[in-house]
Formats: sequence, C-alpha cells, structure tokens
Amino acid sequence: MSQAQLTREVARRVFASEFNDSTYSFKESDDERAPNYALLPTGDRANRVFIVGTLTETEDVGDESEYWRGRVVDPTGTFFVYAGQYQPEAASVLRDTEPPAYVAIVGKPRTYETDDGSVNVSVRPETIAIVDDDTRDRWVVETAERTLDRIEAFEEWGAEQEAPEGASTAPGNEYAQMARERYDSPVENYRRDVIQALESLEDVDTEAQASV
Repeated sequence: MSQAQLTREVARRVFASEFNDSTYSFKESDDERAPNYALLPTGDRANRVFIVGTLTETEDVGDESEYWRGRVVDPTGTFFVYAGQYQPEAASVLRDTEPPAYVAIVGKPRTYETDDGSVNVSVRPETIAIVDDDTRDRWVVETAERTLDRIEAFEEWGAEQEAPEGASTAPGNEYAQMARERYDSPVENYRRDVIQALESLEDVDTEAQASV
C-alpha cells in the first residue's frame, strides 16, 4: 500500500446544522477500500469530522451487545454519535461520562435511510475526549472561520458560473457543483448559523462578566 493510501484524511470542522444536512455520500473510485465521503452543502467533502460540543445525553440502545448513542450539542444543533464493539474506547467514554460534559470527537460521517425515505446523518467516533470550555470556544471560532472559507469559495465559484461565458473559463470546483446539484439549502443559511454560533459565545462572555 502506498504512503498516500496510508495518509489519513483531514478531519473537517463542521457545525451540526450543516453536518445534518450532509445527506449525500459518495466514493471517488470503485476500489472497495476507497474512502467514503459526505458531501458538505458548502461545497467540500468530508471523510472525517472534528466536532466539539456538550454531551447532553447517553443511552445504550443495543439489543444483544452494548451500542451507545450520545447527543452532542453545539450552538447550531445536535450531533448524534454511535459507538459499539468496534469502537470500544469511544463506547467506554460514552458509558462512563456523566452528562453534561464538553467533549471533542473525531469520527466518520455515516448516513442511514429511514423507512420514510429521509436520511439521518450521524458520527461514528474514532476518539472522544473530555475537554474544557476554552477548547469548546476555540472550536466554535475555528469552525466558523472554516465554514466561512467554504461559503466564500462556493459563492465565488457560483458568481463565475453566472458571469458571461463564465462556465467555460472559470476554474472548477467539483464539490460546489455537486452540492448545488444535490442540495436545496442556500449556503447563506450556514452563514447565519456562523453568526448565531459566534453570538452564542458573546452571550456566554456577557453572562460570565455579569457573575463576577
């Protein structure tokens, strides 16, 4: 196996609102070992994600063996995290942690189609760590920056496509193209989520100062 194949994919920072909208998954080759990607509506792919939030609830939802579900909340929504016998370390953290607690999770997006045809998106964790509020706050700021970068690239691509003769001369952005074809949500929605997330930090700072 080549060094390139051994290299792990970068874990994307993404807010819950966008993650839960990332219902389309794909591979870029027919190789059975090829990585599976979630298509982010802001025009990027994610084989792994890095999330930080408040673990608000845990539950063993397994039948014959332990299978833990965790709810992790960020300023824009809720991530659902599932860990079982193949993720023993992550499962043990979910089992042993008393909510609420700040957690940092690196994991892979997973999609599941329900009986009614809707698609749920969850995280299969590689690692879960208990963190402090400063780590959570830094993640919110950095995820806001990464999200805005993706939105800006998406909008630049879109403007070039709409310009006269733009489609034939503009540089390609294949994931933006895929996102436009697959999703209905305007990327402006995620800009509002960024603002909401950053304002939530300001509210926390204000409350902290008031309590001093």
